[in-house]
Amino acid sequence: MAVYTEVSFEELETLLEQYDIGTPMSFKGIAEGIENSNFYLQTDRGAFILTLYEKRVAAEDLPFFLGLMEHLAKAGVHCPLPVKTRDGQSLVSLNLRNAAIVTFLTGIALRRPDVAHCAAGGAALAGLHKAGEGFALKRANALGPVGWRPLAESIHGANTIEDGLDALINGSLEDITAAWPHDLPSGVIHADFFPDNILFVGDAVGGVIDFYFACNDFYVYDLATMLNSWCFELDGSYNITKGQAVISAYRAARPLSEAEIAALPVLMRGAALRFLLTRTYDWLNQDPNAMVRVKDPREYSKKLRFHNKVKHAREYGL
Repeated sequence: MAVYTEVSFEELETLLEQYDIGTPMSFKGIAEGIENSNFYLQTDRGAFILTLYEKRVAAEDLPFFLGLMEHLAKAGVHCPLPVKTRDGQSLVSLNLRNAAIVTFLTGIALRRPDVAHCAAGGAALAGLHKAGEGFALKRANALGPVGWRPLAESIHGANTIEDGLDALINGSLEDITAAWPHDLPSGVIHADFFPDNILFVGDAVGGVIDFYFACNDFYVYDLATMLNSWCFELDGSYNITKGQAVISAYRAARPLSEAEIAALPVLMRGAALRFLLTRTYDWLNQDPNAMVRVKDPREYSKKLRFHNKVKHAREYGL
């Protein structure tokens, strides 16, 4: 859940004295994103994003996030590039928050990507996984299976959102963690590869943004997160044509092993549970001062119920 920290124009001008990016011309808050305070900054030399890191982002993780963006950009991934201060720092302090300025990417985030967009997104995800190879820093997935139980235990009142939601969460948690795979191919993953974090220029991916959940985990778990967020329709049905487009494009760039294919159903359930947990927690603990509208957890309870009936990866488009 975002807790926005206001930044006055005077505070911005003082901050920019540390940089060589020109004179500010326009500055406004962005009501997208759910973790940090984000602002669009236009100077006489270009466009940038100022991010203030809020409570859910640990300070010790920031070198990983900022370093990863630099690494991926050098490897050819179109992603924001941290802007360094005059003395070479990517991370600064503003209003008692850690903060950073990154370059602004042009493009449109699509609410309803079509089949062609799904294929382009699948290829981009595989490219990101390959580009992340060799990145020296490591970060465990704080919202992986180890983190699900404490998060579930912190949720009180889930049934006020939807009848039976508490039983769905806790029953699925037991089953999924018991069946969770080991030793699958792994590396740096985005972990939040939703349509609103992918910018398109026509049918081509123009950029990938929001790396603040990135971590080291199974590559195919990242694919499962993408399938969950790109391939369901508004009525809750799974669009297997979109699923085929995502998986085929991904496999063309990075082949899947038999073990990864076999694990896909439980990973799909796990990805759905992860977002159901965080959305349920945020729904029940809303901050009235946050600019962002909290996302409805029932979208992911529907998806989780669907996955609970799936027996084989073929049902996702393999």
